[in-house]
Amino acid sequence: MRAIWRGAVSFGLVSIPVKLYTATEERDVSFHQVHRQDGGRIRYKRVCQLDGEEVPYSDIAKGFELPSGEMVVITDEDLAELPLASSRMVDVLSFVPLEQVDPIYFAKSYYLEPDKTATKPYVLLRDALARADSVALVKVAIRTRETLATLRVRDGVLVLETMVWPDEVREPDFGFLDEDVQIRPQELAMAESLIESMSGDFDPTQYHDEYREALQKVIEAKVEGREVVEQPVEQEETGSVVDLMAALRASVAAAKKGRGEEAEPARPAAGSATKAAKKAPAKKAAAKTAAKVPAKAPAKAAKAPAKKAAKKAASRKSA
Repeated sequence: MRAIWRGAVSFGLVSIPVKLYTATEERDVSFHQVHRQDGGRIRYKRVCQLDGEEVPYSDIAKGFELPSGEMVVITDEDLAELPLASSRMVDVLSFVPLEQVDPIYFAKSYYLEPDKTATKPYVLLRDALARADSVALVKVAIRTRETLATLRVRDGVLVLETMVWPDEVREPDFGFLDEDVQIRPQELAMAESLIESMSGDFDPTQYHDEYREALQKVIEAKVEGREVVEQPVEQEETGSVVDLMAALRASVAAAKKGRGEEAEPARPAAGSATKAAKKAPAKKAAAKTAAKVPAKAPAKAAKAPAKKAAKKAASRKSA
C-alpha cells in the first residue's frame, strides 16, 4: 500500500507521527467510453464556453457561481491562505461511546501506521482505546478539506473513519411519516418471529458481488470468442528499433554469406518494422529458389545430348 497522507495524532501532550492509507477499495468492473463501430476510446477536451478554445489543466481554476450567474474565480493561492488548524494533525477532541455515533455519519475508512520512532505511543493509544471501549472523536484535514472523524481499533491497527458534518445529513421528508398507519399486534409478533428466525452472527465472507462475477464471465466469454477489437498502438521511433533492424540485416547477410551468396547493400532504416517483416519472407523465398536452380541445371544439361543422339539414330533408320 502507498501512504496518501503524513501527519501526527495529537493525544494530549503526546504527538504520534503516522502515515495514512486507504483501508478500502472498490472492485467494480471499470469501463471506458468507446465508439461502438470500432471500439476507439472517446476523449474529452477542456474547452472554454466563452472563446471555444481548449484550456490546459494548468490554467484551470475553481469557480463559484453567484445567483446572478456571475462567477467568482478561486485560485490555489486563495485556498492556501485559508486557516486549517488540523492541517497535518489528527487532533483528538474527546472520547465517546461507539454506539452513540450514528453510522450515517461515516464516510471513508483509513489505516494509520506509526513511524518507526512512534511505535510505543501508538500502541499505548491503541490499547487504551480498546480497553475503554470507546472511539476518539478527532478533527483532521485531508486534501485541503477539514472533517470530523473517529479513531477506533481494528485488528490491532488504528482506523480513521472520516465523517460528514451534521449539517450535511439530510432530513428524511416523506409523506408516509405523517400517516397514521395501524399495525396489529399479530402482525408485529409475526415480523419479530421472522427476524428471530433469520438472526445470526455477521460473517462478511458469506457475501460476494454476484453482479460483478456475472459481468466478469460475460467479458471472459467475449475474450474466448475473440469478440475483441484490437486497438492500434502508437509507438515512437526510438534507437532500439534502429538497432533491432540493424541486427536483423546483419543476420540476413550472415545467412547469405553462409550459403555463398553475395550480401545486398544495406538499406536506409526509413521503413517501418512491419514493412521489413513483410520483405524478409520474400527475400528468403528468392534465396531458396536461387539455391535450387544450380542443382537442377546439370540434370537438364545431361538430358539434352541424349535427346539429340536419339533423333540422329531415328533419321538414319528412316533413310
